[in-house]
Amino acid sequence: MYSIVSTAIVHGIESIPITVEADISEGLPVFEMVGFLSAEVKEAKERVRTALKNSGFLLPAKRITVNFSPANIRKTGSGFDLPVALAILCALGMIPEDSLKDSIVIGELGLNGKIQGVTGVLPIVAMAKKNGKKACLIPECNRKEAGLVSGMAVYGMSDLKEAISFLNGGAYVEKTDINIEEIPLKERTYDFADINGQKMLKRACEVAVSGMHNLLMIGPPGAGKTMTAMRIPSILPPLDEEEQMELSKIYSVCGLLEQSETLLKERPFRNPHHTITPQGLSGGGTYPKPGEISLAHKGVLFLDELPEFQKTTLEILRQPMEEKKVHLVRAYGNYVFPADFILVAAMNPCSCGYYPDMQRCRCSQTAIERYLNKISQPLLDRIDISIEASKISYDELNEEMENETSEQIRQRVVRAMEVQKIRYQEEAFCYNSQIPSSKIKEYCALTPELEDYMRQMFQKLNLTARSYHKILKVSRTLADMESSERIRKKHLEEAICYRSLERKFFQRGGVR
Repeated sequence: MYSIVSTAIVHGIESIPITVEADISEGLPVFEMVGFLSAEVKEAKERVRTALKNSGFLLPAKRITVNFSPANIRKTGSGFDLPVALAILCALGMIPEDSLKDSIVIGELGLNGKIQGVTGVLPIVAMAKKNGKKACLIPECNRKEAGLVSGMAVYGMSDLKEAISFLNGGAYVEKTDINIEEIPLKERTYDFADINGQKMLKRACEVAVSGMHNLLMIGPPGAGKTMTAMRIPSILPPLDEEEQMELSKIYSVCGLLEQSETLLKERPFRNPHHTITPQGLSGGGTYPKPGEISLAHKGVLFLDELPEFQKTTLEILRQPMEEKKVHLVRAYGNYVFPADFILVAAMNPCSCGYYPDMQRCRCSQTAIERYLNKISQPLLDRIDISIEASKISYDELNEEMENETSEQIRQRVVRAMEVQKIRYQEEAFCYNSQIPSSKIKEYCALTPELEDYMRQMFQKLNLTARSYHKILKVSRTLADMESSERIRKKHLEEAICYRSLERKFFQRGGVR
C-alpha cells in the first residue's frame, strides 16, 4: 500500500516542492520517517500517531515508512504533520488518492487532531500555483493568507476529521468570506506638516526619497532627527502589486503577516534598537530567517544613534546596500533574501551631542575622534546624502505658518519617480540610486564645463570613486525633481553640499 502527497518547504522567501511518500507493508510494527529530517520533523511521527488515534483512526501493527523527497534537502518546520497523516491514510485506503491530485497540503497537528497554523504559507501557495497545482489544503487560520494568491482553490481545515471528511467527498463550508478589498489602508499618523523649521532637513528627505538614496542626519539632541525620520514613510510612493507580493512573502516567512490584512500595501519602516545583533540585522540562524534589512525591503531602515551600534553590525550593511540583497551560506544550503531599502540614519556629532559648539561640548578631541571613528569610511561612502539637523530656535519652533503636508511632498516624489521609471524602463533598475557605474556616463552626462568643475571638486574634497558617483546620482535626482533633461551646475553644487558634512565631522586625523 503506497501513496504520495505534495507539500513544500520554505527556502529563503521562496519555497521548494516536497513529496511525502507513505508505504505500509507487512513486517515488524514500526513507524519510520526518512529524508534528511530536522528534529521537529522527526517528532512529527508522534504527533501524527496521537492525532490520528484521538481522531478515531488507529494505525495498524505494520511497517510504516514515510519518505520525504528530494532527500538531499534538509526538511525543517512543523508544516509536514498534515501531509504525513494524509499520506498514511491514503496508503491505508481511507482517503481516495484522486482527492489529493493537483493539490498541496501543509499544516501542523495538535495531539487532539486540531490543525494549527504555520508560517510561510504565502510563498508556498504561490509556488504551488506556479507549478500547476489547482488547490491547497491548509490550516483554517492561514486561509486568508493563502487566498491572496489568485487562481488557487483554498480549503481551510480546522481539524483532521474535517479534512478526512472533505477528501472523502464531504461538503466544504467556508467559515468566513475572503474579501481582499475590504481592508482599508492604515491612516497615517505622522506628517511633515508637524515639523516647524528644518527646511534643509526636509528638503534632503525629499531628495533622498525621490531617488531612493541613503540619508544620514547629524545634529544635537532634540533637533528633530527622529521626528523627521518617522515621517519619511508618509512621502514614499505606494507599492505596486509585484512589490506587495514580494514584501508579503518576507513577512509571511517570519510569521508577521497578520491574518486580517491583505497583501502589505504600506512600505515598511523598521527601527531596530542599537543593541541588535549582526544576525538580527542581516538575518540568520541555523535555518536562516530574514533580518531587519529584509523586513525593511522596499521601505525604510532607520538606525537611530548610529555610533551606538556594534561596528561589526554596521559593517554588515555594506554589501546589501550595494547589491540590494543578502547572501547567507549555511551547511544546509545557500539563502538569498531581498534587501532593497533606504537607509536613514541619525547620530549626534559626539558623545555629549553638542560638538562643534565649544561652549557646550564637554568631550575631548580624543573622545570625539573615538566616537566618530565608529562609522567607517566605506560605510560613509555608501550614504548618498548627509545633512546637518541644526538646533531649532524659539522663533522657528513657535512659527505660525502653514507647513507643507506629506501628501504635497509625496506628489512631487511620485512625479520624480515616474520620470526615472520611464527613463529606465529598458534597464534592470528603476531609480537613480541604482545606476551601475557602467551606466553613469550615459545617464549622468556632464558638459565639458561641468566636467572641469567636478575634476576640481574631486581633488579638493578628496573624493573616492564611489562618493563621486554618489554625487552624480544625487545630481540626476535633483534634475529629475525639476523635470530637467540635463544635470546643471546648481544640481551638482547641492549634491556636493550633501557630502560636505563628511569634511566637517569625519576628517580622519584631526576633528577640531
